[in-house]
Amino acid sequence: MGKTEMYFDTLHVLMERARAQAETVRAAAACVAESIAQGGMLYAFGTGHSHMFAEELFYRAGGLVDVYPVLEEGLMLHSGAAKSTALERMSGYAHILMESLPIREGDVMVIASNSGGNAVSVEMAAECRARGVRVIALTSLAHSRSRTPRNPLGKRLYELADWVLDNGGEPGDACMELDGGRKTSPTSTVVGCALLEALVAETATCLQKMGKEPRVFASSNTDGGDMVNQVYCRAYAQKVKAL
Repeated sequence: MGKTEMYFDTLHVLMERARAQAETVRAAAACVAESIAQGGMLYAFGTGHSHMFAEELFYRAGGLVDVYPVLEEGLMLHSGAAKSTALERMSGYAHILMESLPIREGDVMVIASNSGGNAVSVEMAAECRARGVRVIALTSLAHSRSRTPRNPLGKRLYELADWVLDNGGEPGDACMELDGGRKTSPTSTVVGCALLEALVAETATCLQKMGKEPRVFASSNTDGGDMVNQVYCRAYAQKVKAL
């Protein structure tokens, strides 16, 4: 068996573990739907590669319109990968970042961090709790529990969350062992995106059950898609900075 088959076999196992979290996904989605129905937003945040989860939820074909991605350039990779690693360990950064957001009590924030122990992600969760914002953690419980938290609070992300979505990945994320003991091929992005898209589907369904039509972006590359999205972009331009 080659690495391709082994990697997909590993993903199959992890996807089944993700599927087993359906009740947690539905419970979190019910809260997100309630927030949106009352004029709230789903915020999404991550550092390093985990910032991709915020982009996955935002301005996506089939994605919820009521999403505010927290895309802090210094914490992303394109402005300096090593710098982003240093900054995500900096205590106090989350407070400064939170002060710049229009977030309010009753909103919900997805915070993605595979290791779940660095200062910015943990302190962001603490900032949310202090402001009455519910937290959905997207993390690896195995990785989080395998190391000492790297933050002054001495906490792990999952310990401060209202709901925990576990990507099931092993410590270090990469799963394909090479000769010499090094590993390649992380799993957190594939499984994490699946969990978040399940959250989107459940949230939209909850809204419909509440008698609220979910606002969903169309694909810009389909007939009529641009027109649908332009209406939403005009309506949300003052509400969502990234639009």
